[in-house]
Amino acid sequence: MKKKVMVGMSGGIDSSVTAYMLQKDGFQVEGVYLKLHDRTDGYHETNLAYIEKVAKFLNIKYHILDKTDTFGEEVYDYFVNSYIDGTTPNPCVKCNRQIKFGAMLDFAKEHGADFLATGHYAKTDGKFFYEADDKSKDQSYFLSQVKKEALPFMMFPLSTYKKEDIVKFAASLDEVYVKITEKNESQEICFVDTVYTDVIKKHAKIDLPGKVLNEEGNVVGEHKGYMHYTIGKRRGFIVHGAHEPHFVTKINPENNTIVVGKKAALEINEVEVNNLNMYIEDKEFTCTVKLRYRSISTSCKVRIEGDKAYINLDEAAFGVADGQLAVFYDNDKVLGSGWIQETE
Repeated sequence: MKKKVMVGMSGGIDSSVTAYMLQKDGFQVEGVYLKLHDRTDGYHETNLAYIEKVAKFLNIKYHILDKTDTFGEEVYDYFVNSYIDGTTPNPCVKCNRQIKFGAMLDFAKEHGADFLATGHYAKTDGKFFYEADDKSKDQSYFLSQVKKEALPFMMFPLSTYKKEDIVKFAASLDEVYVKITEKNESQEICFVDTVYTDVIKKHAKIDLPGKVLNEEGNVVGEHKGYMHYTIGKRRGFIVHGAHEPHFVTKINPENNTIVVGKKAALEINEVEVNNLNMYIEDKEFTCTVKLRYRSISTSCKVRIEGDKAYINLDEAAFGVADGQLAVFYDNDKVLGSGWIQETE
């Protein structure tokens, strides 16, 4: 009897090719589309039109899973409140844990699926995540908070391919796949059309001119409102008499000030993280760590106490932001992750 795989389908090329590949490999395939928000610009209608065509071509059925309420509470509200609180959120990580490999996996199991597959560029052996072969598209960082209990049910058919090869392959298939290759790539954060501040503006007044402080607490300039800034940003504020670039080193929502300094002020050697999600049980280990998605891995020593980890970096990192994720790696294997707390 064929194994059944539920494929998370977005209407994009990666998930559409994933469904095709799995069917060719002999699996019984069904699709599921996640409705996560109430955009009124034709977003869902456009995606579903592509999914409908792919489903017809493959002769598979698909479902629509409406998780708008859950997404609003777990991801959207968290995103907005993080900026209001002066931290830098990572909504894709929250969504992967709570919804894509939480609620969507539950849905797949309820419909008799043996596995849940997506078009993510990552690998898993059922116990760990690993980086995809295409490092430029690797999404293991964003998956590192997914509960370990979910891993045995996950499949990533694109893990050994390069993105350009997937696009070329799709262009050789049916016309519907050719049309999908001509679509614009979806933006990184699905509910942000332009810039994040446009989302925050719907919920808070963000244009609140305030003072720029130096590290000694003296007023040295002005800014346009603390929610416009993230740690490490070097533009959009005024520092009087500055001859060298200055960077945001701290955000104070309570009094609408930001603290700036020269690049050296961004150096951090010790990082504390909480809300750990670990795939190993070691309490002390050496590894490399990524402190942002696009950051270079840094070698470090990690000590875990309870639900906190204390990271000692072998080389200083710059622009470490409260609210971002620290992901631990052993070569290409993900060991676990935790959320960065404010580091003094």
